[in-house]
Amino acid sequence: MNLENKISFVLDGKIQVIDFNYSEYTPTTTLLHYLRSLPTHKSVKEGCGEGDCGACTVVIGENNLGGIQYRAFDSCLIFLPSIYGKQVITTENLGSADNLHPVQKALYEFDGSQCGFCTPGFVMSIYALYKQDNIPDKTEVTDAIAGNLCRCTGYRPIIDAAEYVCNNKNEDIIDKSEKETLALLNSVDKSETILISSSEQKYYLPFYKEDALKLRNENPQAVLVSGETDVALRVTKKNELIPNIIDISQVKDLKFEKETSDGFIFGANYSLEDIRQTCEGKLDALYDMLCVFGSRQIRNRACLGGNLGSASPIGDAIPVLMAYDAELTIENINAKRTVKLRDFITGYRQTKCNADELITEIYIPFPTKDKIIKSYKISKRKDLDIATVSACFSLILEAGKVKNIYAFYGGMAAWTKRALSTEKYLIGKEWNRNNVELAMKELANDFKPISDARSGEKARQIMAANLLLKFWSESGE
Repeated sequence: MNLENKISFVLDGKIQVIDFNYSEYTPTTTLLHYLRSLPTHKSVKEGCGEGDCGACTVVIGENNLGGIQYRAFDSCLIFLPSIYGKQVITTENLGSADNLHPVQKALYEFDGSQCGFCTPGFVMSIYALYKQDNIPDKTEVTDAIAGNLCRCTGYRPIIDAAEYVCNNKNEDIIDKSEKETLALLNSVDKSETILISSSEQKYYLPFYKEDALKLRNENPQAVLVSGETDVALRVTKKNELIPNIIDISQVKDLKFEKETSDGFIFGANYSLEDIRQTCEGKLDALYDMLCVFGSRQIRNRACLGGNLGSASPIGDAIPVLMAYDAELTIENINAKRTVKLRDFITGYRQTKCNADELITEIYIPFPTKDKIIKSYKISKRKDLDIATVSACFSLILEAGKVKNIYAFYGGMAAWTKRALSTEKYLIGKEWNRNNVELAMKELANDFKPISDARSGEKARQIMAANLLLKFWSESGE
C-alpha cells in the first residue's frame, strides 16, 4: 500500500502533486473546490453543488487502450483522490481571450452567452462532444448539454453553436499535446493501493479487485464509493464527515462489458453512459430509462453497482432490471455468489450484500421474443430529475390472454416492489382495456405510498395506475 499521502494527476500540461500532509485539502475535498482555490482556474463555477446545474463541468482525460478518452463530469461530485492518474481540463486549458478555442469561438459568434456564469460549463460539455469520433446530431447535442442550466441565454444559440463546431472539427491544443500527456499519465504509478490519511479520515483507492475485496474485508464499516454521485452529497450538502471511504472507481477488473448469446454482463463499475450506448437496440427498456437517468455528466460517473447497492426507493434502473430478471454477482475474499435482483433488496436501503462483500457483476438476460418489456418514469422535468414514480412491466401473451406479467414500481414504497395483487388479477385474463382498468384498482392493495416533497399519496396512486394503462396502450395488442 502506498502510504505517501499524495496524489498525482495532470493539469496545465504537467504532473501536479497534492501532499495531504501539508495542504488545506482533505480526502473529501471536491475537485470543484480544489480548482476554485487555484488562481488560474476560476472559470469553474459553483452553482448548485449537487450536479444539477453543470456550472462546474470539467473534462477529464483517461488512458484508454493507448489513447486518451475525454468525458465531461460535474467536478462538485468528485473527491480529489478520484482524479489520481487522470488529466483535468478546464476552459483555461482550451484557449484565452486572444486565442479562443473553436468551441469558445462558436458560442461567442452564435450569441450563446449572456451573463456568462454558465458558459464555462457549456464549453466543457460541448468540448467533450467535440472530442468524440462521431459527428453528433441534434438529439445527441441536446443530451450532452441537458446537465447544463442556462437562465438567461436560451438554448437555441447554444445548440446551434455546438452543432456547427462539431461539424467543423480541427486539431486543437489538446490534440497537439496528447502524446506528451499520455506519457505523463503512464508515468503515474498504479501498482499499489493509495491511502490518504488524516487525523479524522482514511480514504483508500485500490486499482485491483483483489485489493478492493481485501480492503472491504478489513474495513466493513467503510463507505463504498465509485461514482460518488450519491455519497458526495452527504459531504457537499450535509457537511458530513465520512471517516472511512473505499473508492473502487479505478478498479479496472470491475469496469467491463461482455455480450454473450443470452445477455450482457457488466462490471459493477461500468458507467451508466457506456451501458446506455451498449444496450441500444438490444435492451430497449433499459436504454429508454437511461436516456432520462440524470445528465451525461452524471451517467459518465455513475455505475450500476452503486445504483443497485444503494437500494434507493426510487432507483430508476432498479424496476427495469428487475423486469429483465437481472442477476448480481457478489464477492468477498473467500467466495462469490449470485443473487437475483428481485430478491436482493430486503428493506429500505437494505440488501443481501454483507458488510465484507462487493457487487462485482450484473448479468442482464435478453428477453425472449414473446416478452414485451417497457419502462416508464414520471418526474417534474424530463431531464436530470429523480422519478416521482417509475415502473417497468414484463408481459407474455398467449392467444390474447395474459400468460405472465410482472409489474415493478419505484417511488411507491420503501423500496422497489412488485404489484403482486395486480399481477394475480391479470393472469389468465384477456389483455384488453376493461380488464386493465379493473386491474388498476388492485394497485391500491399493493401499495400505500407516502406524501413527500415530490408528490402526494393520492397523486402517486393515480400515476401508478395510469402507467399500467399506458403500458397496455403501447403493448402492441
